[in-house]
Amino acid sequence: MKCDIILAGVGGQGILSIAATIGLAAVEQNLFLKQAEVHGMSQRGGDVQSHLRLSDSVIWSDLIPHGGADLIISVEPMEALRYLPWLSPDGWLVTNTVPFVNIPDYPAAGEVLAELGRSGNTIAIDADGIARDLGSSRSGNMVILGAASSFISMPFTALENAVRKMFRRKGEEVAEVNLKALRAGRDAAGR
Repeated sequence: MKCDIILAGVGGQGILSIAATIGLAAVEQNLFLKQAEVHGMSQRGGDVQSHLRLSDSVIWSDLIPHGGADLIISVEPMEALRYLPWLSPDGWLVTNTVPFVNIPDYPAAGEVLAELGRSGNTIAIDADGIARDLGSSRSGNMVILGAASSFISMPFTALENAVRKMFRRKGEEVAEVNLKALRAGRDAAGR
C-alpha cells in the first residue's frame, strides 16, 4: 500500500490540521509516514502546502515527484491548480469550490474550476458552505478531508478517531462539530 498526498491551500485554512489528522490516523494504523511542509506567508494568506506520504513499507523520501501524487487535497481552488502538475494521470483531486481571493488579479472562479475539471478525476464541493450549514465556518478543512477520505488508504474510522483526538483538547463540542464536518464531506463527495 502506498498513498502520496499533496495538501494545498492558503494560510489559515487548516492545511496543517488536515496533515496532522491524517498523520495521527496513519500512525495508529501502523503505517510509515513522511511529511514535508512549506509555509509561505501563511499569516498573510500565502501559499501553504504539504507533501504527505503513507505506506506499509519504508519511505525513503518525503517529497513527491511531479506526476506522482495519488491525491491532491485542496481547500482553495487556485492552489489546487498550482499543484496539478504533481497529480498522477490516474490520481484524484478533491477541492473546495470557494476561492480565497487574496490577490488583485485572482482569475474568475468559474475559469479556475473549469480548468480543474479538465484534469479528469475531480471532486469539487462547497466545503465552506457545508461547514457554515453545520454551524462551524472554521471546519471547511475537515469537510474537504471527509470528501477525500475514500482515496486515503485507511479505514474511515481511523480518520474519525484521529479527528476526535485532535480536537478533543479544544472541548467535546469542537471535536463533535469537526466529526460532523468530516462525515458531511464524505457524504457530499458521494463516494
